[in-house]
Amino acid sequence: MAQVLYITAHPHDETLSFSMAAGKAFIDSYKEANPGDEIVHLDLYNLDIPQLDADIFSGWGKLRSGSQFDQLSAEEQLKVSRLNELSDQFVAADKYVFVTPLWNFSFPPVMKAYLDSVGQAGKTFKYTEQGAVGLLTDKKALHIQARGGIYSEPPMSEIEMGHRYIKIMMDFFGVPTVEGLFIEGHNQFPDRAEEIKQDGIGRAKELGKKF
Repeated sequence: MAQVLYITAHPHDETLSFSMAAGKAFIDSYKEANPGDEIVHLDLYNLDIPQLDADIFSGWGKLRSGSQFDQLSAEEQLKVSRLNELSDQFVAADKYVFVTPLWNFSFPPVMKAYLDSVGQAGKTFKYTEQGAVGLLTDKKALHIQARGGIYSEPPMSEIEMGHRYIKIMMDFFGVPTVEGLFIEGHNQFPDRAEEIKQDGIGRAKELGKKF
């Protein structure tokens, strides 16, 4: 049995969001094809994700210097513990499905906060004399992203930062397989919006059978 983290970063549900509609189609199809797998939905807009702030860096610094966890301040303990929970959950999973819109060439900031929370040395990567090495070499990832314009071709593909960033982070963590499913052009071609949406949903359903 595999564990799948279904990680969504959108304030809307599938009735209003093209990316969430495709995400739901994918996960429903995946469940049908893999009834024994565990699906854990992380709705990042409703998840406690501490920002990397002074408390976090202070707490980490104290621990690296040899302090015991109970010697940290209450705020440091709370935030460091929460980041450990998120990173341990990420490491324990087998597959990751990220669902985001493309906003201002990237994704909602809550996704960056989440990736910051799980990107911890000794868990998702380690430092060696040759540089950083990813530790999640037995995982796989998928990013489902809705884009109002066409970003799969130059010159717009050169300024799209959302999928590129997720792929960079997964590569950094050592994840060998990172797929992308894109629904694009519905704002640029509003007369074709429903056709574009249904095409994305269809592709998501097919991918859900194989992922």
